[in-house]
Amino acid sequence: MSVQLEIISPEKLLLRKDVQMAVIPGAEGDIAAMPGHAPIMMMLRGGLVSLYEGGQIVEQYFISGGFADMTAERCTVLADEVKMLSEISIENARTRLAGLESSFANVAAEDISTQDTIARHIQAVRAEIEAAELLLNATRH
Repeated sequence: MSVQLEIISPEKLLLRKDVQMAVIPGAEGDIAAMPGHAPIMMMLRGGLVSLYEGGQIVEQYFISGGFADMTAERCTVLADEVKMLSEISIENARTRLAGLESSFANVAAEDISTQDTIARHIQAVRAEIEAAELLLNATRH
């Protein structure tokens, strides 16, 4: 049995594929999309979408956040931004993180909306750095 996974960015439909399981980064924690899953819609945080076949990860994509719509037969990921792991520049991400942390430090304490927005971006960039480091370590072994 399989579930149809779609990964969609604002630019295009990146992927439509039947997989045994896909693990996606839910805002409250990772969640597995599998056949027969109860319907759910959720916010996504920055992190890896991992596609599984035969109990093994066969593909991974980085998303910066977004939403997912999951049913018993399919999982649609509406991502703010999608990157192949090979497209991630750890140096660029670290530079962006430093800028975001500086911006966060300069936001007025009462400006909760701006703090929340910048905090979400910081989390996504930290997840991007973590994904890049994971790939770097995997290629060394």
